[in-house]
Amino acid sequence: MKALVLTAYKQLEITDFPTPTPGADEVLLQVRACGICGSDVHGYDGGSGRRIPPIIMGHEASGVVAAVGKNVTDLSEGDRVTFDSTVYCGACFFCRRGQLNLCDNRNVVGVSCGDYRRHGAFAEYIALPRHILYRLPEAFPFEHAALIESVSIAFHAVHRTPIQLGDTAVVVGTGMIGLLVVQSLKLRGVGRIIAVDIDDFKLERAREMGAHVGLNSKKVDVAAAVADLTEGRGADVGLEVVGATASLQTALSALRKGGSLTLVGNLTQTAEFPLQAVVTREISLHGTCGSCGEYPACIQAMASGAIQVAPLVSVVAPLEEGPSWFQRLYNHEPGLMKVVLAP
Repeated sequence: MKALVLTAYKQLEITDFPTPTPGADEVLLQVRACGICGSDVHGYDGGSGRRIPPIIMGHEASGVVAAVGKNVTDLSEGDRVTFDSTVYCGACFFCRRGQLNLCDNRNVVGVSCGDYRRHGAFAEYIALPRHILYRLPEAFPFEHAALIESVSIAFHAVHRTPIQLGDTAVVVGTGMIGLLVVQSLKLRGVGRIIAVDIDDFKLERAREMGAHVGLNSKKVDVAAAVADLTEGRGADVGLEVVGATASLQTALSALRKGGSLTLVGNLTQTAEFPLQAVVTREISLHGTCGSCGEYPACIQAMASGAIQVAPLVSVVAPLEEGPSWFQRLYNHEPGLMKVVLAP
């Protein structure tokens, strides 16, 4: 089969790769669409430490069932499916509690981090455990299904956030996940959504997606602007979707006393934050990792049109063009959002 392999950092090659054989509890998926995730781009140069070559990256994908293992009885050849990027064991302490994303034996598709290597979906075929697959409606476009994983991250982050109807929410960072967070907050019944970024193009997209206000933190004092919009109090909740010191501090400064901040982004491994302000203002911090069973709700919301992903797809390109699109994303090409590769 054809596969896009990270053979060395910043070096992607289309190569012939052995077609995987599904195990007894696995499904062989013929990949129809696979999105390039920001984490793939961060792994492209070795910066994340989670894409050690050689590795086939790609974990945002959809396709059709090509074959099933002997123990798989509820899927058949030709069925349309997508999959969770987290491979969980189902038997550990956390899995038994329903916290699948915190599984002690967790693997992530398309990741090679030293502890394990699990090839991903930038290939014609991929073998996956049956229990992480989900059926797709017949009319669901494969390229849209490649964004279900991203939507699930936004859903999980919003689910982790203690929101009440009519709350004011601040979203710091309006990249792909941030824009999906904006839509998810709207679906959750948030009264006012304030988007914050340093890119006016992204802020305009955020307003199109449902944000009521867009603030460029390079041009305005975000904390003061949010205070003006909330009778001097600050926002009830915030979601930080970057993962860096400056954006974290911006998000905290925009919250009211007793507010809550959900940390979604993890661009950097460590970040500084104002400890005394968090303590004396009694701010609650919530971490969020991946998703945890939100796929069916995401598929339903996308199929109904409640969550829109079509405006976020910049291009659908053949797998052979993967190296050039990775480079363009790595170079932060203006206006370029989600790139989906079609093996």
